[in-house]
Amino acid sequence: MDIGRRTALTAGLGLGLAPWTTGAASAASPVRTAAVSLGVGVPATDFGLEPNASHDQTQRLQAAIDATAPAGSPLWIAPGTYYFRSLTLPPAARIVGVPGVSVLRAMAGGTGITGVGADDIWLEGLVLDGDLHAYPDFNRRGLIALRDCSRLTLRDLTVRNTVGHAVSLVRSAGRLHMSNFHHAGQSGIFALDSAGLEIAANTVTDCANNAILVWREKAGDDGTIVSGNRIARIAAAAGGSGQNGNGINVFRAGGVLVTQNRIEDCAFTAIRGNAASNIQMVANSCARLGEVALYAEFGFEGALIASNLVDTAAAGISVTNFNEGGRLAIVQGNIVRNLARREHEPEDKRGEGIAVEADAVVSANVVENAPTAGIVVGWTRWMREVVVTSNLIRQARIGVAVTGDPSAGSVLVTANMISGARDGAIRAMIRHAPYGPDLATTTTETARVAIHGNAVS
Repeated sequence: MDIGRRTALTAGLGLGLAPWTTGAASAASPVRTAAVSLGVGVPATDFGLEPNASHDQTQRLQAAIDATAPAGSPLWIAPGTYYFRSLTLPPAARIVGVPGVSVLRAMAGGTGITGVGADDIWLEGLVLDGDLHAYPDFNRRGLIALRDCSRLTLRDLTVRNTVGHAVSLVRSAGRLHMSNFHHAGQSGIFALDSAGLEIAANTVTDCANNAILVWREKAGDDGTIVSGNRIARIAAAAGGSGQNGNGINVFRAGGVLVTQNRIEDCAFTAIRGNAASNIQMVANSCARLGEVALYAEFGFEGALIASNLVDTAAAGISVTNFNEGGRLAIVQGNIVRNLARREHEPEDKRGEGIAVEADAVVSANVVENAPTAGIVVGWTRWMREVVVTSNLIRQARIGVAVTGDPSAGSVLVTANMISGARDGAIRAMIRHAPYGPDLATTTTETARVAIHGNAVS
């Protein structure tokens, strides 16, 4: 049952409020008058809540939540700041505020807002300010921490200044949308073992390690949809080789759809799928990434990477780790441009547009300004059954780089347009070094390698 800020409570705002009314606020108070006229719910002032009071109001706020939840009636938080330590959400708890000005500010020594096995929770129009206080087990806990909850609606929230995650959801389902998450010491949103979750139209910025995490304890189908979010300025404060610094990180979660997000200024990756089978990265706009912009790695089967735009990264798209079982991909219709080599790195310099290894089709992409190679096929012996066709590659050092290891699998390179490749249009590679002639100058047909019909200028 969807209840917004302007949903009238036909019974509750009339006669049904009397059992919850306290002496702290009369029916004729300005707050009650505003609540009735807006049709937003039961005023929290009825339970003694005082806007902008400097003391802890946990007890009164918890009493208000417990009183309104059984009937599913929204609890309305008037504009102002309310200090609290720990709040527990029962089933059907509905708390509604005025976006940007109804502020719940956490105090030291609390656990934030939690809920376990509480279905039908609705939080809307609130500002949750962690005030940079630490919470127990903060690496797996958010200022809002919900577990085993279904039919969630979290919308039009602002969650900020947290030591851990802003929001953590474990084995939960529902919608988290139209909200702002910023200045989190871990991530903006952490979702573990979800059961039908949609993360949409949110803004996540200025997080210390990641923006959105969609994880599972064990590899399995997940089905989370991550769409239409804006993500910016994500650091990798905890270091590592890619587990931090990502806009959207999907780990072991299968069947996740990541689409139409705007992701920029991440220390590592815009979208990283690690052991995430059947992942889709579709129609995302990505800019200024410190490592690979779109990544499918380690033990996955199935990746669709299509219609994305990548501008400025160390590498555009990488589908890798055939040695760990990573296989089966389509990379199609992407624009990848303005790649840069990381000369300060001893090994992993990149500067590659698109790299694939096994059971993959790379088609109809445009790659421009790749200082290492436009398209890379395989790594040493790790390559099997790759098709590279109908791509446009402009201004790359090497147009298409194909592993020259004789034990690698088969590859077809055909009908590509390659322009301005300084060290050859199509070259065989021994690790990072090209060898032999430019394979695009003659038709190459062997049992393993077929190269023909490419145009070079």
